[in-house]
Amino acid sequence: MISVETQTEHSIMSGKTETRIFVKMYVDAVRDGLIADMGARNWTTLCVIASYMDAQGSCYPTQEQIAKGLGVSRQTANKYINDLLEYRWQGKPVVVATKERSDGGRFDNMRYTVKSVSNLEIF
Repeated sequence: MISVETQTEHSIMSGKTETRIFVKMYVDAVRDGLIADMGARNWTTLCVIASYMDAQGSCYPTQEQIAKGLGVSRQTANKYINDLLEYRWQGKPVVVATKERSDGGRFDNMRYTVKSVSNLEIF
């Protein structure tokens, strides 16, 4: 099992609030074979996308944010994202992508949804 934890801190002195996200990996992710099956690149891409996850599993990072998190170019990040979107664990996708339109009809950022089969969740 893998979990994503959010921690929010509020500074009384400055009035600023900061939210941090932590990804925790339990040994079951290794023992059940998820990481070995998906490979290091898909695993890393999943972790970067999941670092933007909310409690419903929705993530809204830009390609630039994902590329920076992976330490690669935007084009390479796009390939990594597409590979992850094609990956299936036990026959099911671990992440799906949806392009949403704003009220004005323009496309907003891609919404990635981390599916429960990935065993990633906010707690």
